[in-house]
Amino acid sequence: MRLQRALDSLKAGKFVLVHDSEGREDEVDMVVAAQHIRPDHIAEMRMRAGGLICLSLDASMAARLGLRYMHEMLGASLQGGDRAMIVGTAPYGDRPSFSLSVNHRQTYTGITDTDRAQTIRSFAALYGSDNARGDFVSEFCTPGHVPLLIADPKLLSQRRGHTEMSVYLARLAQLYPAAAICEMMDSQTHRALSARRALELAERESIAFVDARDLVEYAEVHSA
Repeated sequence: MRLQRALDSLKAGKFVLVHDSEGREDEVDMVVAAQHIRPDHIAEMRMRAGGLICLSLDASMAARLGLRYMHEMLGASLQGGDRAMIVGTAPYGDRPSFSLSVNHRQTYTGITDTDRAQTIRSFAALYGSDNARGDFVSEFCTPGHVPLLIADPKLLSQRRGHTEMSVYLARLAQLYPAAAICEMMDSQTHRALSARRALELAERESIAFVDARDLVEYAEVHSA
């Protein structure tokens, strides 16, 4: 029931709160389908979540666009002792999923709610393009204000981060497999918002909430 409600919310352009697990980051992200993003979504993520607003995408689109993980690009460009700066395995056990950061060329500073929404929505439109690589190069520039996150090709069977979970949810909802995500912070503890408090918020304001367990159990049955 929780999973179906989350899928219905994504289809309707609404937020879903997604918790990974206590043994991983133990964070809750606000997630919205990239193709439905509006400036008010960005504003709400800024004010109610407060983490880094990113765009997660599936590995097949990354391959179409020629995107690579940032740690791979840095490994090829940094020399000698400088390479020690590159993050290997994060404290929670995974490689980072960061790739390039981009702006749409029609944005101004790139950081406003309107600009970031345009960048994310325009990126989602690449999924419907017959020339996604050409459109990407001509329409976007880097560095920018929207970090791109590449999901593991095997999704939850290999990596169970918010990147993979958001892409998997979008795919299950029969949307483009790309989503805007943002970690929820707690201004009282100055740490990540606890899953308990996020769930209380979800129940109080009728926002769909899913946990990694919900997705993993479904994925194991349906081989995702």
